[in-house]
Amino acid sequence: MAPTLFLLAVVGYGLAAAAYLGLAGLIVASWRRRPQGRLLVLAAVLTAVWAGVSAFAAWGVLPAMLQLPAEVARNAAWLALLFYILRLRLPKGAVLPVSLRFLGGFAMLLTGGLLLLPFVTTGAPAFSEWAAGIGLVLQTVICLVLIEQVYRSTRPQDRWAIKFLCLGLGALFVYDFYLYVNAALFLTMDARVWAARGYAAALVTPLIAVSAARNPEWAAPVGLSRSMAFHTASLLATGIYLLLMAGAGYYIRLFGGEWGDVVQTVFVFAAALLLVLLLVSGTLRARLRVFLSKHFFSYRYDYREEWLKFTRTLTEGKPGEQLCERAVEALARLLESPGGALWMREGDLAYQRASHWNWGDIQGSEPADSPFVQWLADKQWVVDLDELDRRHDLYGDLQAPTWLRQASDAWLVVPLMLHDEMMGFVVLKHSLAKVTFNWEVSDLLKVAARQAAAHLSQMRASNALIVARQFESFNRTTTFVIHDLKNLVAQLSLLLANAEKHKHKPEFQADMLETVESAVARMNKVLAQLRRSGNEALEAVPLADILADAVASKQAFKLKPTLELPPASLRVRAERERLTRAVGHLVQNALEATPADGSVLVRGYAEGSSAIIEIVDTGCGMDDEFIRTRLFQPFDSTKGAGMGIGAYECRETLRALGGNIEVESAPGRGTRFRLSLPLDDNAQRGDIA
Repeated sequence: MAPTLFLLAVVGYGLAAAAYLGLAGLIVASWRRRPQGRLLVLAAVLTAVWAGVSAFAAWGVLPAMLQLPAEVARNAAWLALLFYILRLRLPKGAVLPVSLRFLGGFAMLLTGGLLLLPFVTTGAPAFSEWAAGIGLVLQTVICLVLIEQVYRSTRPQDRWAIKFLCLGLGALFVYDFYLYVNAALFLTMDARVWAARGYAAALVTPLIAVSAARNPEWAAPVGLSRSMAFHTASLLATGIYLLLMAGAGYYIRLFGGEWGDVVQTVFVFAAALLLVLLLVSGTLRARLRVFLSKHFFSYRYDYREEWLKFTRTLTEGKPGEQLCERAVEALARLLESPGGALWMREGDLAYQRASHWNWGDIQGSEPADSPFVQWLADKQWVVDLDELDRRHDLYGDLQAPTWLRQASDAWLVVPLMLHDEMMGFVVLKHSLAKVTFNWEVSDLLKVAARQAAAHLSQMRASNALIVARQFESFNRTTTFVIHDLKNLVAQLSLLLANAEKHKHKPEFQADMLETVESAVARMNKVLAQLRRSGNEALEAVPLADILADAVASKQAFKLKPTLELPPASLRVRAERERLTRAVGHLVQNALEATPADGSVLVRGYAEGSSAIIEIVDTGCGMDDEFIRTRLFQPFDSTKGAGMGIGAYECRETLRALGGNIEVESAPGRGTRFRLSLPLDDNAQRGDIA
């Protein structure tokens, strides 16, 4: 063997010995005293001994005859580990099939025979060498058969934990098989293949280590640095790339003729430039980090525990009770976030804050057609607001809304996707545990958000069904009321007709006629309104007329509201009677909630392209819980004789006209209702003061 090959062999086998000693050390450092762990350590140590003996034999320090027992012992240790793993795959109490038991017995006899071979064939070295080669071929074939059996007997969902061991050992023994068969056929060992064998054995060490990390019953997870793995993979890929480019450049020069040198120079320059561009590419580096994290490291989360905690938080309490708040809490607890808020879409309007958990001061709304909402719906990404400020290249032209940028503690925006529709989004505060946002956190949040969206959608459908049933009952009741009103009007009309016959008491008769006529007039008016319900057309109505009519209808109250009318030119498109009734209901609520020495203010004005109505009182006020859960809930009333439909009707009236209603209130501090409506498109902006 040439001196260069001797040197390469010594280095290669030395690297293999160091690699397998390191593997054994990592496993022993956190040994769980399982049989698999003992066998894996034994196999790693014997492989390191084999590599060390081969290195010293190539160096000439040890006799070459020691290589055979070291190699046989190494193979026997891997055989024992593979047989034990096969036993684990069998049901409890079952035994290995006859074929595998026969194969195991044959492997034991073969191993013993190979170990005794040098002592029983001392007088025939040629036969001993041939028999050793044939025996090693058989031992290698048995190892390959067992590797195939281990992989096939493992369930598909569990193969991720065993595939790297099978791949590493398979590659090692396929290499040995080629070496042994070549030696048996040509009665001599290929020196170059033998010298490279140590490097091949060292290269499969990381694969065995990954399998050990993925099987806790063998040993604790191997502590491999993600940064180290990233840089090692980058250097390895760079080296392979340079080798390929060097080979391509050589053949270009060889077959390029007169142009070969020039073409080779241009090619090498272009290849180097491409390599630099790839190395500085942030996207490529990020994808490589994600690939290594997904396929070579244990996951950060115990997904079973996280999913149980998330589901428990989401479903605890009474059905439908504060589900929005629990959904925010469940998402926040996944990342140790101290608070969050939920925005949900109502019809075709903007996304409004629907609930919050430990974050009551964040406010804002986002139009359904805004670029931010469209980007969330299209990409379905979790947006890291800190990263959005630093890395514009990852998010393109995306800009966070002003109200979100002003929330200093806002960290993540999680879209709530239901199929391909975004029904809302959750904003979370920065994590108390300083959790780093990465691909694993993003995947966990996206899956959990879809589960939360399904629960919220079910809650919304249930509420809509309940309201629909209540309205069905209400409509049925209204039908009966109309029927009774008709009968009453007919009776009163008949009474009027008969009353004219009694003229002996003029004063009484006059009073009776006046009373009955008034009752008939009122009933006919109610009946007419019920008949016209839902059939009124939108028209341009002066806002001042609406406010004046609403306040005038409440003159029976002792407390008189203060009225600040807007200019007559300020108009909105609405159903006059319905909008007046809605505003009048809020005015009546304010009057009823305010003591005699308090005040109620009703005013209107223009703000941008909207008409604003404010109703401000100094009454008893409401707390945040009541506003969120009861104020706009239909058929829920705090009044003994109330139907609980006024505030709900007011909100729905405004939404139908493209407007909105906001409430500011606190117990003992009064209430402010702020109603906004679009201005009439035909109104002259210049006339609005």
